[in-house]
Amino acid sequence: MTLTVQQLDDLKAPATLAEMGVPIGLAEDLFMRRVLTERLTTVSKAADALAISHAVGDEIAESLRAKQLVEYQGVEGRDYRVALTELGLRTTTERMKSGRHVAQMPVPLDHYRAIVNQQAAVVSLDRPKVKRAYSDLVLDDEILDQIGPAFLSEGAIFLYGPPGTGKTSLAERMGRFFDDPVLIPKFVEVDGQLISVYDPSLHKAVEAQPPNIDPRFVLCERPVIMVGGELRLEMMDLQYDTISGVNSAPIQMLANNGILIVDDFGRQVPTPDEILNRWIVPLSRNIDYLKPNTGTKFTVPFELKLVISTNLDPNSLGDDAFLRRLRNKVYVGACSEAAFNWILARAADREKLEATAESAAYLCGITTNALGELRPYVAVDFCELAAGIARYDGVAPRLDKRLLDRVGSQYFVRSDMDLGVARNSDEQIDHQLRK
Repeated sequence: MTLTVQQLDDLKAPATLAEMGVPIGLAEDLFMRRVLTERLTTVSKAADALAISHAVGDEIAESLRAKQLVEYQGVEGRDYRVALTELGLRTTTERMKSGRHVAQMPVPLDHYRAIVNQQAAVVSLDRPKVKRAYSDLVLDDEILDQIGPAFLSEGAIFLYGPPGTGKTSLAERMGRFFDDPVLIPKFVEVDGQLISVYDPSLHKAVEAQPPNIDPRFVLCERPVIMVGGELRLEMMDLQYDTISGVNSAPIQMLANNGILIVDDFGRQVPTPDEILNRWIVPLSRNIDYLKPNTGTKFTVPFELKLVISTNLDPNSLGDDAFLRRLRNKVYVGACSEAAFNWILARAADREKLEATAESAAYLCGITTNALGELRPYVAVDFCELAAGIARYDGVAPRLDKRLLDRVGSQYFVRSDMDLGVARNSDEQIDHQLRK
């Protein structure tokens, strides 16, 4: 659900250390690390760097001063300059042996759970909204009328079909079904351990951040996280970095309140069964179990839409029980001739190529002969290659038969027999050249 203005206002920066919900020892440790990094700083600058209010920064500094771990060295305006004492320096240096990262102040686990559950997506979809989301693609209504209900249904979505039919593009654009932002914490604290959650390379922050929001959070668009053949089982669990002392959140935690796309399913090192077995309980219970390198298991919400895409035969990925777990199956096959021609017209216009009905029909024939069906990527690839060849040959950028044949000979793989003949010819030529 969308957070209201009042709810966002209630998430303003805590005014006291107790309200922040973080162990005092961890808060003081992070404050001293920040002071050590700066050598000499002010309480306010340290508080800003830690994403806490100035009032909490003052409270931490006073506590550390009472313990003779920091000392005030004059004032800067109305703010105290602060530095570590010799005891503070020794203490901080010793503690940083277990982790050097100077992190911002985390959000407690209970707070994170509450926010994620509060932001659970409530999507209203109908045919016009789905069409708008895919307005930049050429798709048959039959596909759209499968995707909409599948997204509204519980469980994962399984997109399957031959290569190059647009499954990845379909999955990526599902993020357009959302129209509300969510709060993502920079760090979460569990039993004194830090988990890094917000990743600016994956999460897109909205331009206008609420002015009074708790700075430990970032207001972002609902995440759409994609992984492909690089997916490994360890990416689904906490990954502890021994140098920084910080845990990286698993991919499903990064995708909370959004979409997690597993592309090229079946081409990962883990088997499809291993991947799905890791998530089968979270999918059914909406909670995930994680375990840090030190400590006991804890739960986090599993509040996301899982989308799996493959161009392999689904029956080769697992047995009937495996396929039953993927309730929403959407076949994405070859496109119609009308759709293929429309894609060709768009691609030709983008590459500044002249295309006619005759050239479209000719390319349809070439594609069908080579692949047995029409696939949308062929029209795009042919136009890009044709533009390059036309520039190289210095000819008019026109998709005539000559240029299309030239692209086809470069684009499609020849049969084994043809390749064998070509190899033998190459070897003979090479032998002659060596003489």
